[in-house]
Amino acid sequence: MRYQLEERLVSLSVSVIEFCKDFPGGKVGDYFTDQLTRATVSAALNYGEAQAAESRKDFVHKLKVALKELREALVCLKIINRSSSFSKVKNGNKIFQETDELVSIFVASVKTSQARLNAANNKISKQK
Repeated sequence: MRYQLEERLVSLSVSVIEFCKDFPGGKVGDYFTDQLTRATVSAALNYGEAQAAESRKDFVHKLKVALKELREALVCLKIINRSSSFSKVKNGNKIFQETDELVSIFVASVKTSQARLNAANNKISKQK
């Protein structure tokens, strides 16, 4: 599962890079190209960092950062899909759907990881 998730994040980043090639030039197009690319690539990179986390707390933190970036990308895609400025851009629905699915996966992963961290911390507290 871990490698599948990493592969999905990498594929999403590549898809976004290709998607952004069709964006109109100018201030608005440049802004959204930069924002969307940075958010998706950052999610993939933070997930990669989570795999080498130094502690459970660090792992949860990196997952939360990746989730934040995915949510940012999702809102960015909503704006792009609704804006007439991007009417000539090929449809971003597939990218939107994949980002939405990844957000759901990360929400569940963060909840599970946070619960495990809390349980481990409670166990340590009770031993003291």
